[in-house]
Amino acid sequence: MDTLLALKALIMGIVEGLTEFLPISSTGHLILANSLLQFTGPDLSKEKADVFEIVIQAGAILAVCWEYRVRIATVLTGMFTDRKAQRLVVNLIIAFLPAAILGFLFSRRIKEVLFNPVSVAIAFIVGGLIILWVERRNKDRMSMASARVETVDDMTPLDALKVGIAQAFALIPGTSRSGATIIGGMMFGLSRKAATEFSFFLAIPTLFAATIYSLYKERALLSAADVPLFTVGTVAAFVSAFLCVRWLLRYISSHDFTIFAWYRIIFGIIVLVTAYTGVVAWVE
Repeated sequence: MDTLLALKALIMGIVEGLTEFLPISSTGHLILANSLLQFTGPDLSKEKADVFEIVIQAGAILAVCWEYRVRIATVLTGMFTDRKAQRLVVNLIIAFLPAAILGFLFSRRIKEVLFNPVSVAIAFIVGGLIILWVERRNKDRMSMASARVETVDDMTPLDALKVGIAQAFALIPGTSRSGATIIGGMMFGLSRKAATEFSFFLAIPTLFAATIYSLYKERALLSAADVPLFTVGTVAAFVSAFLCVRWLLRYISSHDFTIFAWYRIIFGIIVLVTAYTGVVAWVE
């Protein structure tokens, strides 16, 4: 494996892990990182790079599985006997379906039209403004103590469906899957902690399904020679995601998401300005 390509894969994995669970869009950051690093090139086709970017999500999801390994084991062992475990599984299935169905129907068209730096930058800005609005609304109309749903165990199937519909908006690159589910959950009455934890749990079937589907669909593109490259990216994503999840769980105990909103807005503006002035040659 080429050393430079391995370094680029390492950076892409770190970007994936650091951004997957923050409300700032991992897909959007990977598109921008791909453009800056010229990850797609003579040594790596665009099609294979697309598969790489989806597969390394598995590393980030494994980090969540490890962080919540006790809870996941409890749910799996109690699926047929414990009402709380059954309720969580049913809610995850309900929340998973909207994005899965719409992604299956429209993912190719979305990639053709919206997977470019300018579209991502616009989505960054719009998403940042929505986060600011929701946080302001949260402060004006409710407090953490008055949230209708305090924990994931208190969620109803309707709550899950609403969060699932919110997640479907993350099919637009730059929107952020975690941002859509967390902020959407807060809009629908979930506490910040409940919305964040449900977003983590929902990521497990969503991203694993995307990884397996992508590997199956593009299996003809891959060979044993690709294993080292994919391993580097996946391990980097696991380590950086694990650190990020640990940090985020501490952060939300005493902070809101306003800082991420301003990050999205400022970063989006920088991308748009550099794109239109030609300072950075963003490659679509």
